Amino acid sequence: MSGFNVQGLTKRFGATTVVDDLDLSVEDGEFVVLLGPSGCGKTTTLRCLAGLERPEAGHISFGDRTVFDSGKHVDVSTHKRNIGMVFQSYALWPHLTVRKNIGYPLKVRGRKDALKGGAVERAAEMVDTQMLLDRYPAQLSGGQQQRVAVARGLVAEPDLVLFDEPLSNLDARLRDQVRTQIHQLHQRLGFSAVFVTHDQSEAFALGDRLAIMKAGRLEQLDTPQRVFDEPGSEYVAAFIGMGNRLELTRGEAGWTTASGEVVDLGGRTPERGAGDRVVARLRKQDLHLVRSAEQAPAHHVVLGATLVTKEFGGRHYDVLVDVAGQQLSLEADTREHGAWLRDAAEGAPVQVGFAPSDVRLFAPDLDERPQTGLAVAGTAGSTGGTGTTGGLRAVTTGV
Repeated sequence: MSGFNVQGLTKRFGATTVVDDLDLSVEDGEFVVLLGPSGCGKTTTLRCLAGLERPEAGHISFGDRTVFDSGKHVDVSTHKRNIGMVFQSYALWPHLTVRKNIGYPLKVRGRKDALKGGAVERAAEMVDTQMLLDRYPAQLSGGQQQRVAVARGLVAEPDLVLFDEPLSNLDARLRDQVRTQIHQLHQRLGFSAVFVTHDQSEAFALGDRLAIMKAGRLEQLDTPQRVFDEPGSEYVAAFIGMGNRLELTRGEAGWTTASGEVVDLGGRTPERGAGDRVVARLRKQDLHLVRSAEQAPAHHVVLGATLVTKEFGGRHYDVLVDVAGQQLSLEADTREHGAWLRDAAEGAPVQVGFAPSDVRLFAPDLDERPQTGLAVAGTAGSTGGTGTTGGLRAVTTGV
């Protein structure tokens, strides 16, 4: 295979455009993560790749083979696209044993040789479920069911494996375990994959590249490190963890907050051109409580604030402060600040500091608010939740 390409993909539900002229490429053996909030079009894109949704326009090719072309009226059915799919809802047949669930894609493809040759057992062993082969899904935990679903997605050695938020139904501990297992399987087997999630930690851990989506389009496509270090827009910055937003205005003394405090950014300028207003974005880990400006490291910005609330978190407090009418969050080390912060009252004056190098600056006319979701009636999977119907449809076509 020479990779997978999507060109001009457009999908509408009624008058609502969910995927909007999307271009995306996946190199052979690459793990690409579609990242974004509910309603941004990531699951619908995945379902178009799988053949579970028919786009209005566009071209999809797997290597040199075209599987969809709106202009040439090509639309290869799901079971002929040689894909594997892992669903959020597991989508296991309740009346079939684990062995038969894993082997279903081989059965649909007529791969009797693989069924007899131990392919099911090898797939189960890859995800540590070989001891469960004769059980039924109802006899398994959620984590076990999802591992079975992963084995089913890989058993036929597909050209492309599609993951539709497969970890979202698991508790935190199991989510980390299954995520690590998927990462190890990809490293070992080298399959090509597209993985849908709204969780930035999953995206950073798994992706060779991240495709951050907004309103059906790609907002940024790059490696996890580049996305983390250089978010392409305020929207991306907000979504990948830079939740603190501070508006600044240029005056005679330089950049100032709404209350008039000067913010020396060390000559830093917005990634995109701005006039006399700019938005500074910071991660909570980059913002620190300081007892006085003198105690802050050299060249750090220190701003006056008031305490809004604090929550004990063991070795740190989760703290919310108000700076010039804008609420910012941070973590305060218990060993350093616990003695006085424990008894501090709401509204108490505090100070916060940060290094200018940790700030990312954007023009304020960028839309920094993530999408809250597109209400599309009757479209299972279009907003990130596949549902049983969509899942079983995929299983019956052999993915």
